[in-house]
Amino acid sequence: MLIINFLVAFGRYLMLMGRSFSRPERMRMFMKKYVKEMSQLGVDSIGIVLLISFFIGAVICIQMKLNIQSPWMPRWVSGYTTREIMLLEFSSSIMCLILAGKVGSNIASELGTMRVTQQIDALEIMGVNSASYLILPKIMGLITIMPFLVIFSSAMGIVGAYATAYIGHVLPPNDLTLGLQHDFNAWFMWMSIIKSIFFAFIIASVSSYFGYSVEGGSVEVGKASTNAVVSSSVLILFSDVFLTQLLS
Repeated sequence: MLIINFLVAFGRYLMLMGRSFSRPERMRMFMKKYVKEMSQLGVDSIGIVLLISFFIGAVICIQMKLNIQSPWMPRWVSGYTTREIMLLEFSSSIMCLILAGKVGSNIASELGTMRVTQQIDALEIMGVNSASYLILPKIMGLITIMPFLVIFSSAMGIVGAYATAYIGHVLPPNDLTLGLQHDFNAWFMWMSIIKSIFFAFIIASVSSYFGYSVEGGSVEVGKASTNAVVSSSVLILFSDVFLTQLLS
């Protein structure tokens, strides 16, 4: 029964995405909503991304210094491991998990409220492709802005690591700089960005599906928001395994 429900939901999801990715009827209106969604979903999330990344970078640097550093290892190891963790996992995967909670619930509750208040039905009656009109700008907007959030997250994590070096005196700043520069592979940055684009699509499309498919009243909107966050997080973790294996 569970498998049947999953297949039904997956089929409805594919059909909704097929409707969503049809050509916009009015390109000027699409661009206006596209810019608005970039601001609402991405730009408004910069604050929480920078705050979390700063403290995570600081904590990773402290933990690496306390638990890995030893007389047998070079002193730059703490900086090197901090950079690798921020680039390879935190700034793409973990940050997208956090944004799934903020952005995903926002999308699902917005579309769910529109469905419950019959605004989507009104668009359909007027002959508007409501899926393309409402969902496509959200998906494209989040995909566009997510690489910038990843770059900001990585940069702020390194700033947090330097804060522990200068303010907390956890390790000398010169050793941290040596570690950050040691054996840098630019592909890791691109790999992080590529993964974040896939995760952005998962967050926007899955949350839109749950919000758009709400049936009932305001209670169902809350359930749809919760299901959107949980499903997006699980799919991000699953796809992270395959993307890491594929891109490494």
